Amino acid sequence: MFPVHRDSPENNPSIPFAFSAENAKRAAQIIARYPPQYKKAAVIPLLHVGQKQLGWTSISVMNEVARLLEMPPMRVYEVATFYTMFNREPVGKYFLQVCTTTPCEVCGVEEVLDAIKRELGVEVGGTTEDGMFTLVEVECAGACVNAPEDLTPESAVALIKDLRAGKTPKAGPQSKRDSCEPAHGLTSLTGEPPGPGFRVRSDL
Repeated sequence: MFPVHRDSPENNPSIPFAFSAENAKRAAQIIARYPPQYKKAAVIPLLHVGQKQLGWTSISVMNEVARLLEMPPMRVYEVATFYTMFNREPVGKYFLQVCTTTPCEVCGVEEVLDAIKRELGVEVGGTTEDGMFTLVEVECAGACVNAPEDLTPESAVALIKDLRAGKTPKAGPQSKRDSCEPAHGLTSLTGEPPGPGFRVRSDL
C-alpha cells in the first residue's frame, strides 16, 4: 500500500468520525499518561483505538486523532502511513497476513500463498466479494522457527473453510507441535532436568 491518500466515496475528510463513549474514555486515559506538552506521544495508541473501532484507519480517524492531540494533521498522516499495521483502506472481517520473507520462502510459503489465492479467488492485496477475507503479504511475523507459520497448502485451505463455516480454528501451530519444538521431535532436553547443585563444586 502506497503512503499516499486519494479521496474516495468511502474514505474522505467529509465523512464524520467520533470515538464511541467507551473509546473516548479510553482515549482520555491514554492521553493522561503523558505530560500535557508531550501528549502527541499518544498518537500511535489513539490511532490503534480508532482502527479497532472502525475496522481500519480512515482519513477521518486520523483527523480526529490530530484534533484530540492538537497536532497538525500532517504529523498524524506521517505516522499512519509509516506503520503498515494501520490499514488505510477497508479490510475484510478476516485479515490474512502471509509472511513471504526468507525463512518462510525457503520452507514453501509460495505454495501456501498460491493455495490461499485459489481458495479465496483474489490476488495479494485483494478482498473477497463478500467482504470476509483480505489477503496481504507481510514481512517477518516472528515465527521463523515454525516457518511457514506451521501451515501447509492443505491446512491453510482448511482454516479458511472453517472460518467461512463460522467455526473457530485451533489457536497456535496447525501441525502436531504445541509451540516451537522441532517438527520431527526433540533432539535435546529429552531427559529429566538435573537437580540443584548440578556441576557445582562440592567445596562451594
